[in-house]
Amino acid sequence: MASQQFLLAVGWFGFALMIALLLSALSLVGTRSGSFAKALGLETEARALTLLKEWLSPKQRGCYERFRYFDVIGSDSGTHYRIHHGTQTNIEELSHAGRRVCKWCFVPDGNLVAGDVMLAQKIALETDERGALSVARRSSCQ
Repeated sequence: MASQQFLLAVGWFGFALMIALLLSALSLVGTRSGSFAKALGLETEARALTLLKEWLSPKQRGCYERFRYFDVIGSDSGTHYRIHHGTQTNIEELSHAGRRVCKWCFVPDGNLVAGDVMLAQKIALETDERGALSVARRSSCQ
């Protein structure tokens, strides 16, 4: 009887040890996949910024690398816009004197990183300013 209880206790201990190891392994996988997702997100952002910089003029690229914004000229009105690094409410309309007039917010559909959003904004303002602003939200520059 005592030996059966001993074997039962050893069995339960072994079972508990296996469960603990399994939970530990699952926790490790979850941690690593989170790190993997983060690394993948950083890689995606890096690729998007590389593509953006390839589309920028040398002057725009220099400005972006120094200040994290670049200026574009609207295709229809000739208005100057400043696109700041970001994904929303990151566009400033500038007066002829270079002062902020207002902010604009428009983004492409999808879950895109900042580099891709800024490239889409640049292309939209430089090729179809009216269309871009027709779907944009305007706000004051306070």
